[in-house]
Amino acid sequence: MTQDDNVFEDQKIIDQPFSEILSDRYLSYALSTIMSRSLPDVRDGLKPVHRRLMYAMYQLKLNPQQRPKKSARVVGDVIGKFHPHGDTAVYDAMVRLAQDFSQRYPLVDGQGNFGNIDGDNAAAMRYTEARLTDVALLLLGGIEEDSVDFRPTYDGSENEPVVLPGGFPNLLANGSSGIAVGMATSIPPHNVEELCDAMLLMLEEDPDVSILAKIVKGPDFPTGGTLVEDEKDIIAAYETGKGAFRVRAKWEKEELSRGMYQIVVTEIPYQVQKSKLIEKIAELINAKKLPMLDDVRDESAEDVRLIIVPKSKNVDASLLMEALFRACDLESRFNLNLNVLSGGLVPKVMNLKDVLREWLDHQQDVLVRRTRFRLEKVLHRLEVLSGYLIVYLNIDEVIRIIRFEDNPKAELVRTFKLSEVQVEAVLNLRLRRLHKLEEIEIKAEYGKLVEEREALESLIKSEARQWTRIKKQVKELKKMFGQDTILGARRTVIGGVPVAVSINLDEAMIEKEPITVIYSSKGWVKAMKGHGHSLKDIKYKDGDREKFVLECQTTDKILAFATNGRFYTLGGDKMPSGRGFGEPLRLMVDLPNESDIVSLTLYEPEQRLLVVSSSGHGFIVKSGDVLAQTKGGKQVLNVRGAVEAVLCRSISVGHDSIAVIGKNRKMLVFPLAELPEMGRGKGVILQRFKDGGFSDAKSFVIGRGLEFKYGSGTTLVEDITPWIGKRAQAGRLPPNGFPKNNKFD
Repeated sequence: MTQDDNVFEDQKIIDQPFSEILSDRYLSYALSTIMSRSLPDVRDGLKPVHRRLMYAMYQLKLNPQQRPKKSARVVGDVIGKFHPHGDTAVYDAMVRLAQDFSQRYPLVDGQGNFGNIDGDNAAAMRYTEARLTDVALLLLGGIEEDSVDFRPTYDGSENEPVVLPGGFPNLLANGSSGIAVGMATSIPPHNVEELCDAMLLMLEEDPDVSILAKIVKGPDFPTGGTLVEDEKDIIAAYETGKGAFRVRAKWEKEELSRGMYQIVVTEIPYQVQKSKLIEKIAELINAKKLPMLDDVRDESAEDVRLIIVPKSKNVDASLLMEALFRACDLESRFNLNLNVLSGGLVPKVMNLKDVLREWLDHQQDVLVRRTRFRLEKVLHRLEVLSGYLIVYLNIDEVIRIIRFEDNPKAELVRTFKLSEVQVEAVLNLRLRRLHKLEEIEIKAEYGKLVEEREALESLIKSEARQWTRIKKQVKELKKMFGQDTILGARRTVIGGVPVAVSINLDEAMIEKEPITVIYSSKGWVKAMKGHGHSLKDIKYKDGDREKFVLECQTTDKILAFATNGRFYTLGGDKMPSGRGFGEPLRLMVDLPNESDIVSLTLYEPEQRLLVVSSSGHGFIVKSGDVLAQTKGGKQVLNVRGAVEAVLCRSISVGHDSIAVIGKNRKMLVFPLAELPEMGRGKGVILQRFKDGGFSDAKSFVIGRGLEFKYGSGTTLVEDITPWIGKRAQAGRLPPNGFPKNNKFD
C-alpha cells in the first residue's frame, strides 16, 4: 500500500453521479423546508416554531390567570429544548402571535412593546413579558390526555407534540403565510362564528363549497377595512383554494366650518404599514400627482385616524378617495392560496370545505383518544375502589394478614383474589381511612364511575355520539366568539363592488354649488345662485320674460334642444352671472338666428329622451348619444323646410305607454315599444293630422292612468281606453277639461 492509498484508508468514498447526489440533497432540503418551516398543519394551523412556542409556554404554566414571564425565558426554553435555531427568529414568531393587528385572535398576551401598526419593531425580549391567551388554551386543551402523538426532540432528551389538539379552527381563524421551495401559502384570517356556522351545516348535511362560501362571507381582517370583491370571485376562490380579495380602507367625511371638510380614515387594509402609507401619500402630494389633495396628517392614538385634507371644499370626497385608492395602499389585494399540510405530511391545495372537514376529523380523533385515556383512568380507579370495598368487608382479616403474615402481599392476593394494582392500593391505605364514612364515600364514587365508564364506552363505540359531541363543541365555540363578544364581532365590512369611475381632474376641481338656470323668450341665458327663487325677483330686458327655468348644480351638464334638431351641451359652471340680464345663448353656442331653443333639460347618464318634430315624426334617443363636444352642437332629429323640432321629453324608467296630441285637438295613446330607439334620423310618424301639426306628448304607466294639467292643479284620467290605438292613427278629442293650449303640463 502506497502513501497515497493511506490518505483514503479511513474515508468513505461514494461512487455516484453528481446530478443524483445534488437531486437527493436538494429534495431533502425542500422537504425539510416544506414540512418543518413554511407550511402550516391543517389540523392546528401552526408551523413547528409556533407549535413549540405554545407547548413551551404551556410547560412554563403561563396561563392567562398567572403572571407573565420574560420573553427571553420563553425563547430560551424553545431553542434549548425544541427548536435549535436562532433566538431572533423564535422571538419574531412570538411577537407576531401577540400583535392584535396581525392576529385576528392573538395566541400570546404580550406585556410591553410588541410593535405597532406603523411598522416599528418590538422591544428586545429581555424587556417584554408574555403569557398564553384563552384562545391558545383551546388549542392546547387535553394535550396531557394522550390526545395527540409525541415525538423525541432534536437531541432526544424530551418529547414534543407532533400536532396540538387544536380545539380552535386556528388555520382559517388567524390565517398563515409562508414561502417554501417551489410552493407557498397565503391564508387570510376569518370570523370564527361564520366558520362555526359552516361546520354546523356540514355536520347536518353535505353542502357544496358554494353554499359554505355564502356563510363564510369572506376574510375578517384584524385591521378591519371594507371587502369590495365580487361575490362570484369570493365563491370561486373558496371552491378552488386560490384567489384574491380586494380590501379598501374605511373612511368618513367630517364636516368643518365655512363649508370645508376633511376625510378621516379609521381603518386601513391588512398588513399595510401606516407610516409607509402616509409617506406614499405625501410623495403623491409633493409630485403633484393628486392636485385634488392638499395635505395628509396622522392623528392616531390607540385607534387609526388619518386626516386627508382636500385642496378645496368643492372637491368631491368620493372622487378624491377613488383617486387615492388607485394611487396608494388604501386599497390592497390579499391573495388566497390554501396550500397546507394534510395530515401533517402531504402538501395540498384545499378548498374551504376540505379544510373544515380535516379540522372536524382531527377533533373526532382527539375526542376518541381523550375518551380512551379517561376510560383507562376510570377503569384503574374502579379496580382500586373494588379492592378497597373488599378490605372494608373483611377488615379484621386484612389487618391480621398484614400484622402476622411473613409475606402479606402474596397472602392478600391468595386469600381475596386481588390484582397487583389492588393489593398495592390496599397496602398503601392509611389507617385513618378505615372509618365507616369513608366506606360510604367509596361506594358513592364507585357508582358514579360505573356510570361514567358506560358513557365512555358508548361514546367510543358510536360514531354518531362522537359527532353529536363535536357538534356541541362547535356550538360552544360559536357562543364564545359570537358577534356580541369583543373578539367575535366582524371587523371587515362586506361592501359592494365599486363602480368604475372616470376621474377628470379638471372637472373634479370645479366648484359645486346649486344654481338656477334661466332661459328667456328672447334667447338670453343666465344662472342665479341657489334654488327656490321667486320669478318676480328675476330681471329681464323690456318685453322679455322667462321661457325655461332649470334648477341644477354648477357641475351638471345641460342639454339644450333647438328647432333645427340639434342638441347643444352647456356646462353649469360656464353660465353667465344672474346679477344682470345674462348673455345671448348664441354667444355660447353656434345657434343659427332662425333657430330657437325648445327644451332645456338636465343631462343624466342612461336617460332616454323622446324627440319629435312639428310634422309628428319622432323617436327615442339615449342621452349619451346627444352630448355635443363642440359649440356647433350635435344633429339628432333631421328636419327640413318648414318642419321644426318642437319637443324633447325625458322618459321615466318603468313607463310603458305614450300619449300624443296635435294642434287639431286629437289625442292618441299607444305602447311606448312602438317607437324605435335611434341615434339620429327623421323617426316614425307618431300621429296623423288632417290639419295643423304636432303639439305635445307624454310617457306614463298605463295602469296608473294619465295625468294632465287642470286649472291651477292636475287631474287624473284612470280609464283611457277610448284613446288607445296604434301608432300613426288620428286619435279622438281629449277628455273634458283638457287644457286649451293642447299641452299636458
